[in-house]
Amino acid sequence: MTYLAPRQGLFAIILLVSFCLQTLLLVISTDQQLSNSRALKGEQMVAQLIDEARLSLENKDRVSLSVIANRYTSEQDVTRILIKDNNDDILVPVGNAPMQQGDTIRQIATNGDAVIGSVALTLKDVSKGEIIAMQWPFVIGTMLLHLMLWLIYGYLARPTKEQINALSRDIQELYRDQYRPVDQRGYDRELERQSASHLADSQVATDNTDNAIDDEVTNARKFNVHNEVNEYLRTQQNQEAGSDTDNLASASEGSESEVTDTDGVTSQAVSHTSKLSATRSVDSVKVQVVFHDEFNMLERLAPAQRLPYLALCTQLLNQAVTELLRQPLLLGVSAMNEAHFEDNGASVVLKADNSHAKVALAGVMLAKLYLMLNKIIHDKHIELSRFALPAKAGVSDDAQSEPMTHLLQSIGKKEQLLILLPNAGLKQISNHVQVHNIMRPTTVYERECAIFDGANDSLIQRLADVRNAVLMIEDEDELHI
Repeated sequence: MTYLAPRQGLFAIILLVSFCLQTLLLVISTDQQLSNSRALKGEQMVAQLIDEARLSLENKDRVSLSVIANRYTSEQDVTRILIKDNNDDILVPVGNAPMQQGDTIRQIATNGDAVIGSVALTLKDVSKGEIIAMQWPFVIGTMLLHLMLWLIYGYLARPTKEQINALSRDIQELYRDQYRPVDQRGYDRELERQSASHLADSQVATDNTDNAIDDEVTNARKFNVHNEVNEYLRTQQNQEAGSDTDNLASASEGSESEVTDTDGVTSQAVSHTSKLSATRSVDSVKVQVVFHDEFNMLERLAPAQRLPYLALCTQLLNQAVTELLRQPLLLGVSAMNEAHFEDNGASVVLKADNSHAKVALAGVMLAKLYLMLNKIIHDKHIELSRFALPAKAGVSDDAQSEPMTHLLQSIGKKEQLLILLPNAGLKQISNHVQVHNIMRPTTVYERECAIFDGANDSLIQRLADVRNAVLMIEDEDELHI
């Protein structure tokens, strides 16, 4: 097998940069040389033109001056000649400037001590493309030279078989040093030899060693059982609740038959499964609203400013609850508490008074409504140079209120609405709200959590009407707007 030279791509980039710099220096030096030679040539042409046209310029003979100037514009480098009299009036303009730009050389024409006029001659600029076209043998030769250097490097710098074998031995030795073999019982043979060397030769010491080995095996079996339980829970979370409960009970019985110490782990797993049960009913939801305070500005605020701001937020949330629950769509939903904002936010618990009440939809609408209100208050306060914070909200049932609190702290973003509901709650909002899942979740709750992504036109219009109604309840002084 043939190996490439080390860092051959990096070497190619270096050669490409070298070629570009070399070409750039060639263009700059050639342009400087051509500019100097053209400037010298232009001065000589202007002096010669003044000598030939002195008599015609003194008599202001435009025809003669035009004939003389046309002879000079036939030069490839000359783009324009402008002859003026002593009053700075143009007598003869010859050429196509300013269509072509270039350097202009001006000189005053005199007859003795008297000024009889002036001559301005414009020389065409040499473009960089023309310079490269003139120097194409050098450019192509340099490119071929750099390509040849790259091919030579790729051939000469390839590792030999001896170098590959030596590198392989070094890697194997490093691997053996870092990863020592472990026996099938789950403990290190080296540790076993060291511990055995410190034991006595008596039978009692041998028995103690056997007991220690048995303990290690038991711990390894416990560890394997724990892994099996956790793996089982992960595979069963997307299935129906009845199947989840039966299979988890059988897994718990199997674990108890193998290791009696796994009872605590099994009960904890059952608790988490009950919280994530997909068929759990939704009789009440908890709406949590927290401030998005990245720099802990609220706790540094003086009480004279913080308390009125929290009171404003409390008033807005309570008015939002009152106005929202008047909607016919949410008939049968009532609030179980009155919200009160603290530094860590506020929460509202909504319950369903009958089986037809859409309590999950009410929770999502309330959370989105307050985010809309807080957006208006925040923007107005910032416009008036007053303190305000953006908010984020979460909606969950009672069983998952604590995980939702952690989700708002860990992954919640500004103006974002998180939803953690079982299937019954998601079904209530499915016809009105669009959600999307969290990208690359790291926990079970992050995988089950959904993010509010929009709503249909009728729901948005309802929320806008309620928002306007809340804002018009109190006058501007009471709302501090």
